[in-house]
Amino acid sequence: MKAHLLPALKLTLVCVIFFCGVYTLLIFGIAQAAPNHGEGETVSVGGKVVGYSLEGQNFSRDDYFWSRPSAAGYNAAGSAGSNKGPSNPDYLKDVQAHIDSFLVHNPGVRREEIPAELVTYSGSGLDPDLSPAGALIQVKRIAAVRHVPEDKLIALVGRYTERPLWGIFGPARVNVLRLNTALEKGE
Repeated sequence: MKAHLLPALKLTLVCVIFFCGVYTLLIFGIAQAAPNHGEGETVSVGGKVVGYSLEGQNFSRDDYFWSRPSAAGYNAAGSAGSNKGPSNPDYLKDVQAHIDSFLVHNPGVRREEIPAELVTYSGSGLDPDLSPAGALIQVKRIAAVRHVPEDKLIALVGRYTERPLWGIFGPARVNVLRLNTALEKGE
């Protein structure tokens, strides 16, 4: 027994030192090289922090671009998807409610034109981005409410569209918080 116990204790000690010390310091060092030193990339307007660029925000007023619905209520501490499958009756009710709300606030848009991300939850519940199509379908509503030419809003969406990494990795996307702060600044 002693022959097995001593090596097991040594391995446990080595693992504790490595995973609680060395690995933690390594990850901390990598985070220090990241933007904002691993503290999250804040978005500010007039010197005031209005949110984090990698965390979805709740925009529901007609004069802003709407974010993707959140199953977590936009609470980063409770980040999670709905865990409901596409045939779950409660999930289907939620999706239908999002579709109905979107159609009420965006007259002239047909149901089949609505991008899926505007009516379904993301896996994390905090997705900060939309596809360019998800932003562009909202332009008519925002232009009418803000009395801004649609062309100006389309150009704004174009400026804030992030292309795939090296043109091949990932989809094009628009960060809703950055887009709405630019809209608020009158860009």
